[in-house]
Amino acid sequence: MGPPIEAPGILAAKTHDAPSVFRPENLLREARRQRRLPDTPVPAVCALDPDGDIVRALRASARSRRAAGWACYHTEMDVADHAGVTVGFVGLAVGAPFAVLVAEQLFASGCRLLISVTSAGQIASVGPTPYFMLIDRALRDEGTSLHYLPPSLFADADAALTDRVWAVLAALPVAVHRGSVWTTDAPYRETEDAIAAARAHGALAVEMEAAALYAFARARRRDVVCIAHVTNQMAVVEGDFEKGEADGARDSLDVIAAVAQACGFA
Repeated sequence: MGPPIEAPGILAAKTHDAPSVFRPENLLREARRQRRLPDTPVPAVCALDPDGDIVRALRASARSRRAAGWACYHTEMDVADHAGVTVGFVGLAVGAPFAVLVAEQLFASGCRLLISVTSAGQIASVGPTPYFMLIDRALRDEGTSLHYLPPSLFADADAALTDRVWAVLAALPVAVHRGSVWTTDAPYRETEDAIAAARAHGALAVEMEAAALYAFARARRRDVVCIAHVTNQMAVVEGDFEKGEADGARDSLDVIAAVAQACGFA
């Protein structure tokens, strides 16, 4: 008999360079067949809108159109033009597993740049909320990233890409900062000790997707930019979670367009 086979688990050894049997291209193929969808690419620039505020604002103002060829079983895509950039928006993909599931399918469908704008809680003040923050690295307190990269404290953004984007974002009229975040799978387990530990490691905010998206980006060699829209102090004060005009959609659209333009999509 050979040695016992290790059971699957989040801490089990993983062969990160082994190909997956289940592939996004194959899932999309079957979804198109079942739903009789055209095999048309999504826009080169796509954005994740976990809170759904951008998608709702675009629909309310009749500025978006449905992407007929988006074959994801779990989401819809709205396409809109803003500041000379065409963007495919996917709303309500909350949390690391969902965000990366959608990201895999987006890049298999023609996406070349993915921008995530996620609501985040402030854990170290750099100014009054709301403000945006370009995430350059994320503490890996979630499980998805471990399936893409070996364990490490942080998942890092692509430095050259982040520097290029920061040069443009810093010039915007809205408040934009740059720094690290803490990515958690369990928002209602943000205890005082956990917050203090994240803060001690330099995290300025807490959110739910960036570490996994950056691990995916590094492993798959994809261009991903994560933005935190820091809107709250985890509701420990009344009147929290204010995003600004149109629930922050207008400013978020400007930030997304600026990122796309910095990356040569204009």
